[in-house]
Amino acid sequence: FRSHGYISYQTVIREAPMDRYEQLREMLDANPAGAPKSKAFDEILRLLFTPGEVDVALAMSFRALPVGSIARAAGLAEDETLRRLEAMADKADIFAKTGKDGKKTYGLVPTIPGLFEFPFMKGGGTPMHERLAKLWEEYHGEALGAAFSGNPTPLMRVVPVGESLVPENRVHPYEEISSLIKNSRYLAVTKCACRVSVGKCDHEKEVCLIFDGAAEFLVERGYARQIGVDEGLSVLERAERDGLVHTSNNSADRASVVCNCCPCCCTVLRGMTELRHPHAFARSRFEARVDAVGCTGCAICADERCPVGAISMDSGAAVVNPENCIGCGLCVTGCPEKTISLIERAGAEAVPANIQELGVKVLQEKGKLEGFMKLMQRS
Repeated sequence: FRSHGYISYQTVIREAPMDRYEQLREMLDANPAGAPKSKAFDEILRLLFTPGEVDVALAMSFRALPVGSIARAAGLAEDETLRRLEAMADKADIFAKTGKDGKKTYGLVPTIPGLFEFPFMKGGGTPMHERLAKLWEEYHGEALGAAFSGNPTPLMRVVPVGESLVPENRVHPYEEISSLIKNSRYLAVTKCACRVSVGKCDHEKEVCLIFDGAAEFLVERGYARQIGVDEGLSVLERAERDGLVHTSNNSADRASVVCNCCPCCCTVLRGMTELRHPHAFARSRFEARVDAVGCTGCAICADERCPVGAISMDSGAAVVNPENCIGCGLCVTGCPEKTISLIERAGAEAVPANIQELGVKVLQEKGKLEGFMKLMQRS
């Protein structure tokens, strides 16, 4: 794998002591997304980070720090630290941002979204990517899927398809993807890492939207391309026609990412449909309702549009199981007779006000707040 900027797992075993990678895993596990211990993840880290890069990563934080601070903590010269940081940033194993003074700072990225997604955003296709895909799939099933799921607050939520909503729904801005796009400072589109890595369907891949700072970094490093509002809205339209579910971070302030998810590949959806974690993601504030009188029994909603099997056919009419419905609205836009609508769900939970509130709430539920705060206090 050296031609791709990585080194082989077998080589790393000979070159680096085991505990350095375990220390890095423990740091990553302090993030709300989690990074539970696993043989698969140990190998993932060894594929992504060289031994020298691990030494630098251990001196970092999820908050972007200047090169000098990282160098002092790592006990390295600044020029060598910068070289290793840039190598990691070029692989998108960490993130980098440039301040108004032109100086760069660097920070760790979580497992999801981050270490899993970023390497696949260029399309994969190398032996290294094939190995990573198998390892992430193993890790998702045995440990990460459960760690990423909320306890009980999920990190991600479903956002209804725009055309499925009507003014009577009293929609909040954060419940409309179009509003999130129009209010973004910087917008980029990239390939869906889930479909690239899992590869179980032919749904369009370049439909994942990234916002603001993360978008700028990924565009700068060649993992995404900048787009305008009009193209962003076009991405939404294509995703909705293709039967993809909109998901975003579970906060009301702004979007950091909008994924357009399929049930066969998506890490978020499969957390519920395959791993059966009830808090894998937050459902939208709505649920589908069928007008049985007008239903012709075409079964498009049940067979083609519902991603979670919440609709069945009974006596020639569609029936929605509200306990399974995630409120995505795909059945509404796919119904040729327009006999399905979204109604407000009884007892829907409030969306955290902002990303910071979401993170604190999840960390408190998982008993990790103190460890995360210590890591974020590095300077």
